[in-house]
Amino acid sequence: MDENGATPDVEDSGLHEKVPISGLYENWFLDYASYVILERAVPAIEDGLKPVQRRIMHALNEMDDGRFNKVANVVGSSMQYHPHGDASIYDAIVNIGQKELLFDTQGNWGDIRTGDSAAAARYIEVRLSRFAKEIVFNDDTTDWQLSYDGRKREPVTLPVKFPLTLSLGVEGIAVGLSTKILPHNFCELIEASIAILQGKEVSIFPDFLTGGQIDVSNYNDGHRGGKVRVRARIEEEDKKMLVIRDIPFGTTTTSLIDSIVKANDGGKIKVKKVVDNTAAEVEIQVHLAPGVSPDITMDALYAFTECEVSISPNACIIIADKPHFVGVTEILKYNTQQTVHLLQRELEIKRLALLEKILYGSLEKIFIENRIYRDIEECETFEAVIRTIDKGLEPFKPQFYREITDDDIVELTEIRIKRISKYDGFKADELMRKWQEELGETEDNLANITRFAIDYFRDLLKKYGKGRGRKTEIRAFNQISANIVAANNQKLYVNRAEGFIGYGLKKDEYVMDCSDIDDIIIFRGDGKCLVTKVQEKIFVGKDIIHCAVFVKNDERKVYNLVYLDGKTGVSYIKRCQITAVTRDREYDLTQGSPKSKITYFTANDNGEAEIITVNLTAQSKAKVKQFDFNFAELLIKNRSAMGNILTKYPIRKITLKQAGRSTLGGVDMWFDPIIGRLNRDERGEYLGNFGPSDSILVIYKDGSYELTNFDLTNHYVPNEVLLVKKFDPTLAITAIYFDGGQKQHFIKRFNIETSSLDKKFLFISDAKNSKLLLASTDKRPVLEIVYPKTPQKEETTTEYIIEEMVDVRGWRAMGNKLPNDKFKNIRWLAPLPDPVMEQEATEEPENVLEEEATSEDVTGVTEPEVITENTVNLTGKAEETVDPQEGEEAEEDKKSGTKNKKDNKKGPDSKSQLGIFE
Repeated sequence: MDENGATPDVEDSGLHEKVPISGLYENWFLDYASYVILERAVPAIEDGLKPVQRRIMHALNEMDDGRFNKVANVVGSSMQYHPHGDASIYDAIVNIGQKELLFDTQGNWGDIRTGDSAAAARYIEVRLSRFAKEIVFNDDTTDWQLSYDGRKREPVTLPVKFPLTLSLGVEGIAVGLSTKILPHNFCELIEASIAILQGKEVSIFPDFLTGGQIDVSNYNDGHRGGKVRVRARIEEEDKKMLVIRDIPFGTTTTSLIDSIVKANDGGKIKVKKVVDNTAAEVEIQVHLAPGVSPDITMDALYAFTECEVSISPNACIIIADKPHFVGVTEILKYNTQQTVHLLQRELEIKRLALLEKILYGSLEKIFIENRIYRDIEECETFEAVIRTIDKGLEPFKPQFYREITDDDIVELTEIRIKRISKYDGFKADELMRKWQEELGETEDNLANITRFAIDYFRDLLKKYGKGRGRKTEIRAFNQISANIVAANNQKLYVNRAEGFIGYGLKKDEYVMDCSDIDDIIIFRGDGKCLVTKVQEKIFVGKDIIHCAVFVKNDERKVYNLVYLDGKTGVSYIKRCQITAVTRDREYDLTQGSPKSKITYFTANDNGEAEIITVNLTAQSKAKVKQFDFNFAELLIKNRSAMGNILTKYPIRKITLKQAGRSTLGGVDMWFDPIIGRLNRDERGEYLGNFGPSDSILVIYKDGSYELTNFDLTNHYVPNEVLLVKKFDPTLAITAIYFDGGQKQHFIKRFNIETSSLDKKFLFISDAKNSKLLLASTDKRPVLEIVYPKTPQKEETTTEYIIEEMVDVRGWRAMGNKLPNDKFKNIRWLAPLPDPVMEQEATEEPENVLEEEATSEDVTGVTEPEVITENTVNLTGKAEETVDPQEGEEAEEDKKSGTKNKKDNKKGPDSKSQLGIFE
């Protein structure tokens, strides 16, 4: 009511303003989003903790008496500060405890590897670790605030002197954003902080308690958009079993085994059974089905199961009450500088405390030794006592760092008579001297705070770094093609006449085994080809002459064909490759004229070139109605090339006369020592050109050797391999090893006499502690041995020619002892030149000149150019073929402007898939 007793109009009073619903939602949503981001999901950069974690740490510190506390009690204490129920607090405690850094735990805390959960809160116990007490808490440097109900005080942030966020890792989902900071290695973080303080550039990468292997090539410093690939560590126990030793971060043994079983049921891999023997260490046995390659299965496990996972980091953290997306290096630099700041504050507090101790100690000494206490005996009031003592201290005041206050004098009056009577000036001086030394040291540390911080980090590493080495191996991973490693879980069928293919046409013609993720290439009689995804049943066009699994970028696959041009009636012959196509797009292998058709076709896996017999029709005007043609005379071109004219006359039939040999020569192979894989992409060390009968020699660090094929799916563990070379049975291997039985070093040379593939042979002693030091495949190796300094002589270096030290013997031979078993260092030098090669190099120029002169004389002068049947121009320009019946010059292949990419060398025999059409 107003002054006159009237009730005011509510609408006019302004007490209830009209606010649109949309405005309310906007404000409420922003308030809620801010609350979740700042108070629930995202950690603060100062201590790397979410509010619930910070409150747990504070509660544990308040409860700490050195003994273990029931987690249930810790949950109850934490609820004084965290008003969100006990479940979230318990989960946060278990999460921190399983990371084995801030807590000492007792009881069943679960297992992050197997996914087993922790026991109930009433059964498990926890206390702060020594490390947590040292780096997390300091009441003097902590900023405080009232708890949610105002009854308690809690830290705004804890004064953490360590990059805790990066060590523990964190994951959280808020409103409109999320954070995912991966855990990093304890020791590496400290070393990186030291490097930052020394002004060096640093790079840090994730490390997981579950171990495994990680590819950090796309880590992008933990920013949004980056990713890491994490793999299980898989070992080949034997040819029938693989063993998984570590699992990727974020998976469990249970989920991983389930993914293997699922992939097996889906036909992606073929395993006999999976056995989980995980106890103190992870051990999952994968028993392979008969006839299955362990190398291909290993790749398939990475491609189709949780043995490889991709993790996308997203480093979001609260800085100045706002979320920021930053890199892990920036977080580390901030935490390092914060540690320096906190250490400086602690030193300043210590300096002030020492100054106060020295000041009070000096006052006490002056008060007692100058008997000022006797002057107060006749004072009648306390004020008089204060004034009397102050007057007595007057001559000494200039030596103090600050003014003497009444409070200081009051403390002097509280000294007991007993203390005065037993006062020892010598001990007081010693104590003052000690404080002075501490003060001097503190001031020196303040003046050199960076040096002090580096020493602090080194001390942390020394005290707590033991047993905290990197668990996750950093490696570069190869890209696994799922099509290559997928098990053939389907059968491909074809209905040639009606034009259907698929794995559901079980009543039609069987073609080959395939996977349900394969691409299929199809050739039709009208000269069209296309690539399509395999399905249960799909129409690809009638008159199918060939279909098979398509392998992208397969440069060994060559198609030989003859086609009739529907416009001119001329038959053309060509060899082509199809390495990359657009799926479901038709490509024409002819000139595209209507009624063109393929009259002969073969698909050759290794570039084979056969000889065919061509029979012309009886009505043709050709004088010779039957002739042979060798596909080896043609260059290999792309699919759009026109080809060469085979004949202008009608063909009755074409038949195979003789199976072909490869014209591609061998395969150039490289070995990438970083990922331990073979490749044809010129990455790593060049091994040589390999033919079908060639193999690879692998020498392992454990003193064994193995012969393998040169399949691209082979695995060679980089840290186990000493040498990977093309195998030459005539080449001797030189090895230097330590015999653990005789405690002596031996040197041996041997030829490999075994021929078994994929079987290891130990060529050093099998005694305990035996180890291989060096190995070489050089023909004439030279060894350098550095002998240490002795009382009799200085350090010396001696070179040895190996062929003068030991003869070539069998691979089981022990070899000869080294001249002196006590050496400091040993290494290979550049080998001696091969005398045979030197002689050939000396003679080669004369031979070359002679050959060139002879060639020029024969082709350029002596004999005229003669054109015979089936002559092919191999100059790399447009090709011409002579019609053997008329001797007329054929048209140039105008449409084919591509260069030949192959050497056209003849190689060993290989089977071809033939298709003959009459």
